[in-house]
Amino acid sequence: MLRAVVLVLPLVVAGCSSSEGKDAQRLTAQRENYCTQLGAWQRARNAAGADTPESSGYDEVGAVAQDAFLAMRPLRDEPVDGGRTLAEATVAAMNNGDSEAEGRVVQYCEDVGFETLTR
Repeated sequence: MLRAVVLVLPLVVAGCSSSEGKDAQRLTAQRENYCTQLGAWQRARNAAGADTPESSGYDEVGAVAQDAFLAMRPLRDEPVDGGRTLAEATVAAMNNGDSEAEGRVVQYCEDVGFETLTR
């Protein structure tokens, strides 16, 4: 009976690590997607910078911002510098033009290994 317990235990542990590995892969993919969308928003915003508010450039920036907000949702509670969550910093950066908040989300992308995806 002792052998059965010893043999089953490695299988249970292996199942847990496999699940944990998938969770880590999913989290990494979510972070990469967020940082990709953040970078796309930064490029669209910068490209539209010289346009007037009535131009279609601002419509494009809004659409790209929406993609970044959607990508942020599963990560919304992750902490960033300044005691904010990723959601709070993203909203402040994109909706309020808060350059400090933008710096926080860019730093978040750097911290998780995707700094090359942002400006």
